[in-house]
Amino acid sequence: MERFAALLDALVLTPSRNAKLALLAEYLREMPDPDRGWALAALTDGLDFPAVKASLIRSLMAERVDPVLWTLSRDYVGDTAETASLLWPEPIGERLPPPSVAEVVETLHASTRSTAPGILTDLMDRLDVNGRYALLKLATGAMRIGISARLAKVAFAQAFEVSVEDVEEYWHGQAPPYLPLFDWAANGAAPPRTDLLPLFRPFMLAHPLEAESLDLSEFAAEWKWDGIRVQIVHVAGETRVYSRSGDDISGTFPEVTAALTTPCVLDGELLVRGAHQGGETGGAASFNALQQRLGRKSVSKAMLSDYPAFVRLYDLLIEDGEDLREWAWEQRRARLEALVPKLDQNRFDISQVIEARSFDELAEIRARARDEAIEGVMLKRRDSPYVAGRRTGLWYKWKRDPLLIDCVLMYAQRGSGKRSSFYSDYTFGCWNGDPDEGAELLPVGKAYFGFTDEELKWLDRYVRQHTVAKFGPVRETDKSLVFEVAFDSVHASKRHKSGVAMRFPRISRIRNDKPAHEADRLETLRNLIAD
Repeated sequence: MERFAALLDALVLTPSRNAKLALLAEYLREMPDPDRGWALAALTDGLDFPAVKASLIRSLMAERVDPVLWTLSRDYVGDTAETASLLWPEPIGERLPPPSVAEVVETLHASTRSTAPGILTDLMDRLDVNGRYALLKLATGAMRIGISARLAKVAFAQAFEVSVEDVEEYWHGQAPPYLPLFDWAANGAAPPRTDLLPLFRPFMLAHPLEAESLDLSEFAAEWKWDGIRVQIVHVAGETRVYSRSGDDISGTFPEVTAALTTPCVLDGELLVRGAHQGGETGGAASFNALQQRLGRKSVSKAMLSDYPAFVRLYDLLIEDGEDLREWAWEQRRARLEALVPKLDQNRFDISQVIEARSFDELAEIRARARDEAIEGVMLKRRDSPYVAGRRTGLWYKWKRDPLLIDCVLMYAQRGSGKRSSFYSDYTFGCWNGDPDEGAELLPVGKAYFGFTDEELKWLDRYVRQHTVAKFGPVRETDKSLVFEVAFDSVHASKRHKSGVAMRFPRISRIRNDKPAHEADRLETLRNLIAD
């Protein structure tokens, strides 16, 4: 556990991506099984201990530290695990040897809500400050140290000098502590089998389009739909639906899972038909409608009826056991077009290629695409294979231009990880009428990116100097600062007092030149809601 704590401390203090890779690769090479596998799972959110939550940490601290001291310290530090690790009293007598990562994981996995307090206390007493911090981060699954699953896979590949594409291919068939994966990479054993189970394959991704023009004889264009990217896999009579991150969401969309009975691996956009049907979208409703289905462990009959899901297909990776990923896009497209008529027409259709004679014509078509189910345009090189990750020159995404509106800062909250000391999460609102006639501001969105590091420091000072009230971790500011907010679309929402919900809001500009009463009104946002 001491070595894992040292790794965690080094990763937090290392801004360079390459340096992070080197640190993690060294740890994976030098540490034994199963510690390195459990550590890798902890860093990539692969562990969950239901009996250990932040509330347990707070209750343990309440027994040991004055509550006022705890509240003030937690507010100053901005992180529960760090505050608890610093304030935890040293044990009386000689400290027992620190546990290994494997011992911590096995002990926490075996804990229950009744035994967890005692187990966590014993583990905390065996560790120093850094070790306690690492333990609490591992136990609560709140690392936030800049290690994405992709970066961890790259570090794994560097550690053992294997292909990152192979790591991507084999990773999703394994569970922590990934013993077969380490055996293959470190010891030269045969790679894990991936053809006998309905496993996730890494998605091919696109770069943002920066060129002013592309040759449409070399690139095909199709709509980029505003749903969630999914992969549907049917192997050995079993079907699974995976999200872009590789999470199994089959249970959330049972009608899609049940509809695929053909042995294949499909790539597409999961959408719902909802109330909006017909027209250019072919029955696709807005992302707001899809959100009614996301994250649900169980789906009611009413939900299945009101928001029926379907998949608009982009690509065909494998068919009848034949891997097509090395084929050119045009060849895979032809196979997909031949397959689609054999599938359930209520659950699967194909994303149509956009017919345009030139790039300028395509630009005009894109500019007119304000339908709520369309996010932009995809441009795919006609001879491109299907390769994991982003490869330069093969696929491009050309999102539609964002919408802009001026809003007033209302509330701010501290961020997490590196931003835990800064007020970096901002809630903003629009006027519900004429502010000169007593109209109030109603929240319309929240954003935590779109500004530079220097702007973040300025905003943090502004929030501290203009706070008028505090509500736990949230500070209310005086209504004087205007943000220009960029967003992709806006939808009606019964869950929000304003009656609207913005899609992908982000701070475009800080308008400290504009008085708050000149910010936009709710009517402006409501007029942007698609019919």
